[in-house]
Amino acid sequence: MRASMRNTAMATATETIRQKVHQLADALPSDATWQDVRYQVELRASIERGLADSEAGRTTAHEEFLKSLALPN
Repeated sequence: MRASMRNTAMATATETIRQKVHQLADALPSDATWQDVRYQVELRASIERGLADSEAGRTTAHEEFLKSLALPN
């Protein structure tokens, strides 16, 4: 999607889901498909889950993750 749509779709924490959905819909291009809508909703939900995990300290350092894979050199 366009960069302007990504910026518009992101909202503050005090907004309701209904407000966020309206902003997302308003940012969609006129030729958007249902697949575009689904993608944007899933993307937004994924970003918000990630931000919540980060704020709650539920993250793993990149180096630790790579070590946990135990890939051969």
